[in-house]
Amino acid sequence: MIAVASPAPDFALRSHADRMVQLSDFRGKQNVVLAFHVLAFTPVCAVQMQAYEKDQARFAALDTHILAISVDASPAKKAWAEALGGITFDLLSDFHPVGHVARAYGVMREDGITERAIVVVDKAGKVAWTKLYQIPEQPDIDELFRALERL
Repeated sequence: MIAVASPAPDFALRSHADRMVQLSDFRGKQNVVLAFHVLAFTPVCAVQMQAYEKDQARFAALDTHILAISVDASPAKKAWAEALGGITFDLLSDFHPVGHVARAYGVMREDGITERAIVVVDKAGKVAWTKLYQIPEQPDIDELFRALERL
C-alpha cells in the first residue's frame, strides 16, 4: 500500500454521475478520502457508502470530499447509487484498464478486485493517512474522522 507522505498519484476516473473526476482538481481546495472498496451491491460496501452519505455535513466541515473507487463499470456504479437511495459524493469506476488506480495505490488484489482500504490525501496532494481492512471488515468512520481532524 502507498506510504504516508508520498505524493498521491493523480488519476481521472468516470463517476456514477457520468462525469470525469480528476484527483488533482481537489489540490489546494479540499482533502480527499479515497475509499477503495470491493464491489458494488455487496453488503459491507453498501453500509460503508451509506455511512459516508449520512455524514456528508461532517466531511464538508472538514473540507473533505469522498471518492469511492472499485473495479465496477460506470453503469453498475450508477445503478448502485440509485439502489442506495442516492449518493452525493463520487462513486468512481476503475474499470478500464481494470484496477489501474488501485495498482498505483498498492491495493489491487490478485483475484481482480480492490482491497478494502482508505487513503486520505491532504490539500497539498500528499498521502496523509492510510488503513487497510479485511474484506468483511467495516471501516471505522470515527477513526477516519480523527485522521481528518489532524490535517
